[in-house]
Amino acid sequence: MAQNGGLLVDVEVEPSTSEGVEVVKNGIKSVTLGVGEINSNTKNMFEGVDSIQTYQNASDSDVGQVGRERMNSVTSNHSIRSYDSTGVESAHSGEALLPDVGYHGGGGSRATPKSKNTRGRENTPLMRSRNRSEYEDLDDEMFNNWPNDPSFNELIKEAETAIDQGVYPTRIYQGSSGSYFVKNIEGKTIGVFKPKDEEPYGRLNPKWTKWMHRMCCPCCFGRSCLIPNQGYMSEAGASLVDQKLGLNVVPNTKVVKLASETFNYLRLDVEKSKAKKVVNEHFPKVGRKFNRLGLPPKKGSFQVFVENFKDADFHLRKFESDPLDPDTSKHFQLQFERLVVLDYIIRNTDRGNDNWLINYLKAKEASENGEEEATPASIQVAAIDNGLAFPIKHPDSWRAYPYHWAWLPYAKIPFSQETRDLVLDKISDMNFVQDICDDMHNLFMTDKGIDRQMFEKQMSVMRGQILNLSQALKDGKSPLQLVQMPSVFVERSRGHVGTTEKFRNFSNTFTQRFQKKAPFFSWC
Repeated sequence: MAQNGGLLVDVEVEPSTSEGVEVVKNGIKSVTLGVGEINSNTKNMFEGVDSIQTYQNASDSDVGQVGRERMNSVTSNHSIRSYDSTGVESAHSGEALLPDVGYHGGGGSRATPKSKNTRGRENTPLMRSRNRSEYEDLDDEMFNNWPNDPSFNELIKEAETAIDQGVYPTRIYQGSSGSYFVKNIEGKTIGVFKPKDEEPYGRLNPKWTKWMHRMCCPCCFGRSCLIPNQGYMSEAGASLVDQKLGLNVVPNTKVVKLASETFNYLRLDVEKSKAKKVVNEHFPKVGRKFNRLGLPPKKGSFQVFVENFKDADFHLRKFESDPLDPDTSKHFQLQFERLVVLDYIIRNTDRGNDNWLINYLKAKEASENGEEEATPASIQVAAIDNGLAFPIKHPDSWRAYPYHWAWLPYAKIPFSQETRDLVLDKISDMNFVQDICDDMHNLFMTDKGIDRQMFEKQMSVMRGQILNLSQALKDGKSPLQLVQMPSVFVERSRGHVGTTEKFRNFSNTFTQRFQKKAPFFSWC
């Protein structure tokens, strides 16, 4: 009986004089090793260590997987009806033509508890209790692999190599969730990793202040317009929208899986990992049967680290006393407008001047001896911290969560022709908007806790934002005027096909609806 860290592993050991000898005893075939024999009737007994559940007392509903019915798309003419708050049909219904989004759910049968790779459907944190672990084995070699993005592939390999060599990520102590600076083998920061289970609603959030906030005042914790514990998906979604529109203001961000001793794990996971390492040291042949010897990998967002950037608030204060030259100021205005377009489409509820960055290099004159050449000034904007975006509704409770850049003088300048040329044709094309919705659907459906109806609400808000933005660009409005436009939803009308629930589906008819309720505080 081997014991380590409170975990027991029962091993039947019997002395022998030779290795690799097979013995038949009472009808049971045994294989003799150098230090003993392992009964083949109890094959993979050491896998019992690997099968220890992180949570105890799991119910049958947690073990099973709730199937979802597959929805078949319906071919119909694209039409949209627009109504104002009085219920009267609007004359601008034709302007709200927006694309369809296909849905492909899982199978309708319940999974058996014996299925190794089948997990129970993830519950939304703080909504219902959860007993099963959300950790997944890295049995899919293609998960951390992006054939169309080799540079990001290489970056993740550098991070994994560094962790294997003992260069662990370091926790960022700012913010309300567990996030980490990821380094390469030389110790250089190459990315920021934000695990899903360490978000403000995550069960392993390491920030005790947020834990106290959630425990003592749950009614005031979080934002009612956002789906809890999906910040990592929001980070990746913002990068997707940025790339589709060609804005290039969001550092490349994707969903990855990483494991490190510096991440916040349950003690049982740590002890479980130690026990398997001990078994592997003493019984190498048995240790090879473990799916994983180390800590379980965590799923989260990985954002490429940008160098030489500082908080926008730092540079904006300096620009007040030391204004930019005309050419640099114009370029900064274009970068600022791209930030506005991104935040407005994804409806970012957390855009202050401390979570978007500016890289500004002053112009240099050539030296007299000719050793240094003259370099023009350069400025660039980076939009980080996009985890509180893609709401299911416009804020309508206590706070409005405004865009803080709307109070800057740059927001009073109408959108430039360059910005209109960049995005107007794209967002006015219903096929292009459909592509964005489809890509967002494919991304968000990789989260086991996603709900199809909640996702449709998120897309309804995004379609409404795109509709407002396209109209503002056509009318030559400024970013400040854009955020003052009424909040609108472009919702999909529910249609029924067939006579059974199996054939029920969303139709291709959209309805435009304006929000009536306003938040109590409009300035915060």
